[in-house]
Amino acid sequence: MFDNKVIVEDSLAAETLTDGSVGVSVLARLPYYRGLGLSMIENIAVTVDGKEIERSKVRFAARGNMWTLDEMETEYGDRWNFGEKAKVIALTDEPVQSGEHEISVAITMRVSYLPFVPTTRDVKTLSL
Repeated sequence: MFDNKVIVEDSLAAETLTDGSVGVSVLARLPYYRGLGLSMIENIAVTVDGKEIERSKVRFAARGNMWTLDEMETEYGDRWNFGEKAKVIALTDEPVQSGEHEISVAITMRVSYLPFVPTTRDVKTLSL
C-alpha cells in the first residue's frame, strides 16, 4: 500500500547501543493507513547490502523505548501510528563503513480483517 514510503530518505545512521553492539539504523514508517499495536507487527526483515540481518539482531525504537522483535510480540500497550517515523536498527558484526548502502526493510503485519498476512517491502540506496 505504502511500499515506497517505508524507509525515510536520508535517514541512514551508524548505531552503537549501550551494550557495545554496532550497526545501522533507518527511520521507517508503518505501511498501513491506520496505526497498529506493536504485537501486530509480525516481523521486520532488514537487509544491508544484500546481507539479511538475523531476526534476533533487529531492534525497533519509538518514543524513547526499544524492543527486540520477540519483545514486540507481547507488547500490548504501545502502538506504531500512521505516519510516525520509528527507528529500525540492524546490528552487524562490524561497524558499517561510510558511503552508499542498499537497505531493504520488509514489514509483515497482522491486520484483523485481512484473510492473509501482508508484507510490505521498500528498498533504497542511502548514504552513511
